Amino acid sequence: MNKKLVIISAVCLALFGCATPQSEMDKFVDDLMSKMTVEEKIGQLNLPVAGDIVTGQAKSSNVSERIRKGEVGGLFNLKGADKIRDVQRIAVEESRLGIPILFGMDVIHGYETIFPIPLGLSCSWNMEAVEKSARIAAEEASADGICWTFSPMVDVSRDARWGRVSEGSGEDTYLGCRIAEAMVRGYQGPDKETQLTSNDQILACVKHFALYGAPEAGRDYSTVDMSRIRMYNEYFPPYKAAIDAGAGSVMASFNEIDGVPATGNHWLLTDVLRDQWNFDGFVVTDYTGIFEMIAHGVGDFESVSVQALKAGVDMDMVSEGFIVNVKNALDKGMLSMKDIDLACRRILEAKYRLGLFEDPYKFCRAEEAAKEVYCQEHRDIAREIASESFVLLKNEGVLPLKKKGTIGLIGPLADTRSNMPGTWSVAARLDVPKTLREGLADAVKGKAEVLYAKGSNLVSDFDLEMRSTMFGRELGRDNRTDAQLLNEALAVARRSDVIVAALGEASEMSGESSCRTEISIPDVQQKLLKALVATGKPVVLVLFNGRPITLNWEAENVPAILDVWFGGSETADAVADVLFGDVNPSGKLTMTFPKNVGQIPLYYAAKNTGRPLLEGRWFEKFRSNYLDVDNDPLYPFGYGLSYTTFEYSPVTLSAAEVAKGGSVKAEVTVTNTGKVAGKEVVQMYLQDVVGTTTRPVRELKGFEKIALEPGESKTVSFEITEELMSHYNSDLEFVAEPGEFKVFIGTDSRAKNEASFILK
Repeated sequence: MNKKLVIISAVCLALFGCATPQSEMDKFVDDLMSKMTVEEKIGQLNLPVAGDIVTGQAKSSNVSERIRKGEVGGLFNLKGADKIRDVQRIAVEESRLGIPILFGMDVIHGYETIFPIPLGLSCSWNMEAVEKSARIAAEEASADGICWTFSPMVDVSRDARWGRVSEGSGEDTYLGCRIAEAMVRGYQGPDKETQLTSNDQILACVKHFALYGAPEAGRDYSTVDMSRIRMYNEYFPPYKAAIDAGAGSVMASFNEIDGVPATGNHWLLTDVLRDQWNFDGFVVTDYTGIFEMIAHGVGDFESVSVQALKAGVDMDMVSEGFIVNVKNALDKGMLSMKDIDLACRRILEAKYRLGLFEDPYKFCRAEEAAKEVYCQEHRDIAREIASESFVLLKNEGVLPLKKKGTIGLIGPLADTRSNMPGTWSVAARLDVPKTLREGLADAVKGKAEVLYAKGSNLVSDFDLEMRSTMFGRELGRDNRTDAQLLNEALAVARRSDVIVAALGEASEMSGESSCRTEISIPDVQQKLLKALVATGKPVVLVLFNGRPITLNWEAENVPAILDVWFGGSETADAVADVLFGDVNPSGKLTMTFPKNVGQIPLYYAAKNTGRPLLEGRWFEKFRSNYLDVDNDPLYPFGYGLSYTTFEYSPVTLSAAEVAKGGSVKAEVTVTNTGKVAGKEVVQMYLQDVVGTTTRPVRELKGFEKIALEPGESKTVSFEITEELMSHYNSDLEFVAEPGEFKVFIGTDSRAKNEASFILK
């Protein structure tokens, strides 16, 4: 590291403490911008993709000349501290003003130590674990050159067809807020006053702003259309929670809002984000977001570039709309120098906050990266967190398994490394993770035998399998016939005492542009599973998936089902931990599992209609229901079993009435009535019974994950404040309206354990 830069940094910290005063940053940025040409200012707004730059060859890369000219504000998806140092050196030593550049990456659920996909991680309901996963991701990424992550994704989603549910935290607003806060703290630091002052803290980017998780038909990039009252009550809060936690950047979404693409939506990016929520970071587009406004039908390349800048976009990812169009637009009077200066200032301020002007190479710590990235300590934590994210959907006395006899491991997901990390694990080394086959064998070594057969391909259709196993996630399609594969599996099954069926989706069957109209286990795998069950041997379905799956036949016929999502780089060992009872499963669903795709969108916090179906009924003419299936989900939000059982006392309230501005305390006592220790997620839901606008039948407003030994009891309390009772009314005022409120506390969203109070 440059000694002069180290001295400057030390003096700065000594004089000003951990966080340099805002006035010092203003003075620095003012002075720098006074020296910049218009072209250099516009260059700060440009974010091209790095491409493959080999260490030591940065000077001859395609992007190097543009950096020298000051036409690049940042790069993304360049991996490796040495490569990044080479590129940063060009910016600092060979450009006119020596302005360092940002290096970003899709560090979504880990860097090289990969944690469960975000949907799986949310099922842990453990905010300490969520924050820890982001903290470790920041530690690894920052040592290896990355200072900016395009995470967290906080889009609320209630449509399992949409592939990117895997990248979010599920269907609930309140839980989504808590996870958003935890992720930002993990990336940027726990204290807002000192965030981004440490070498291992990186800039978070909240995405996708806004409403991206509600596309029509569950199809990625599709139109979103909803009322503003729904935006404010259900979809906006997690974005705001992340911003209130200190998130330094925001990514605009691909979809339109009120008929205007989010990338060029002034109401969204300025009126809401900056004026209402006081966001002071910078806004970046999603990949080619500006250029895509042309296809939306709102203008040509020049006009949409101007629209995006004036709306509040500060940095253009890949489109190069600003580089190509903004100078000409300025000369034509289509925008002002003030528009350019404002965006440029925000980018420079982010670099200042990150400390890049003091030490441009602070995130290039190759020796540290060699010790920290994918180290055993991080892997052990990832294994523990993965096991806590798995959801036990069914267990008829089969689990936990004994480490004895012969275990038949069958299925196309049983012997793959590259699929274990899950989608959006761009920095992962896909050839490193254990296969499930290896994980089980290691767990029972010397005690039991593990037999293996693939049993089937992923799907019957070759082209569909190729689309579902992109980016190095191939399963090695077997060219034998379906019958040959099945017969081999049945031979293994007949020799086994118990069968573990590793089935479901490949990792790239979910994620961006991986939407499905059928969300069941694929055809040939279903045939395999039915044949395995027909043997009469005990069968455990280990389900790999990046979304809720329809499991009607499986729920009725398979003795045990463990949903393991994609648990990250340590999936194999974590699955073994749970299957053999070394870890008691404690995950709870954060998205509702429908009975079939026709029920979608299906979520617990729905509103009643004027003709609701009466509880316990299936069909009644002239009521809101279906002819062919009931309204209930297969598995509700918040659901998850354990190897033990828990009993809840009745809900008690501290008061039957509460004055406006006051609060009421709700309590239950939870007892472990089983024979083994376990963890339970105690969930508190609230219903505003009568309002000036219609309200959901219930909403999650509190939760606590507790650990109990056999026979142990614990009292769990929730303080219901006026804020928790409040909602946005038709005038978009955040109010708590007087009247009756019901409180439900239990093990999932169907809890009938209730009490009520009156807000005066």
